[in-house]
Amino acid sequence: MAVQLLLSLVFFFLPSLSFSASNIISNAAQVLSDIGMVSMSLTLQYGPQTLIPQTQNLTIFSPSDTVFAKSGQPSLSLLRFHFSPQSLPLSFLNALPFGSKLTTLSPSHSLIVTSSPSDDQLSLNGVKIGKTPAYDDGTLVVYKLDKFFDPSFKVSKHGCVGADTFRSFNSFDKAIEALRSKGYFAMASFLDSQLESPRANVKLTIFAPSDEMIKPFMSNWSVYPSIFLSFIVPCKIPGRDLVNWDEGVVLETYLGGFNITVAKSDANVTINGAKVMVRDLFQSDWLVVHGLSDSGGLARVAARSGAAENSKLDKILLAICCLFLSKFLLSPNYPSLVICPSCLFWVRVGSGF
Repeated sequence: MAVQLLLSLVFFFLPSLSFSASNIISNAAQVLSDIGMVSMSLTLQYGPQTLIPQTQNLTIFSPSDTVFAKSGQPSLSLLRFHFSPQSLPLSFLNALPFGSKLTTLSPSHSLIVTSSPSDDQLSLNGVKIGKTPAYDDGTLVVYKLDKFFDPSFKVSKHGCVGADTFRSFNSFDKAIEALRSKGYFAMASFLDSQLESPRANVKLTIFAPSDEMIKPFMSNWSVYPSIFLSFIVPCKIPGRDLVNWDEGVVLETYLGGFNITVAKSDANVTINGAKVMVRDLFQSDWLVVHGLSDSGGLARVAARSGAAENSKLDKILLAICCLFLSKFLLSPNYPSLVICPSCLFWVRVGSGF
């Protein structure tokens, strides 16, 4: 039966063979074969080129060959639900609160965390994940499953967070879609997982760091929330205003005590040394998102946050940080900032203010 299934996998995908897969996909296929997940390995080798886009990081949630044999040939949409375009270490996943969502290659479906940081074992969409990854080299991570994820899975109404409820209060949906379409999956996942809908009068600007620059910090989940908070500004700054600002404008961020400085080099605008690569990646009446090309002040944020002292304390701090941001956005009280007379944004200009 297993042999027949493997042959069916090959013939199912033969019409759309791709011999130009990226190195990480080729490496993933070899790794899966080496650790005994032959069915998923063949899927990567002989699947259509559109199954997995070109990516520098990948997490695979792979059902075993036995599961493939029992379930039969999965659809392409179901297969995509088992891939994330990010490297997701187990330490990071274990720290996520119940109800958090993870980006997958399925455009309309996210994985839902159905365990809590205090639980002994991680579970996603009700499926338990092994206590150790089957493979993890920092770029590629593979987890073994004893069943396929169910894309229609919903959290019980008696749980801490319901899937429908979580989504219905998330007004960042369109921004998340825009971020994903431009390859900013890390910031998209952060918005999807952590933020509730802010008050109607709240205006925000998000400077989204690239996934490649986030990668070195993902294994240290104690600083992960701080990284993103340091690039969220409590005012709306469209690209046309950003390029017209004078050198040295300093903006307060949601990471208390951490500011970002706007600078210019030729026709380029930089934020703490990071070039604004995509201006107005997304814009609405209350939110603007700009895409950055490199890390800028990420290292300083990480150093300021410090390494984890112990796992239990870090998990508590992570949960508090996420709750704090949500409550802060909902609060009518903002930090006392100086209003810029030229653009009427709440900013602090230069060091003399």
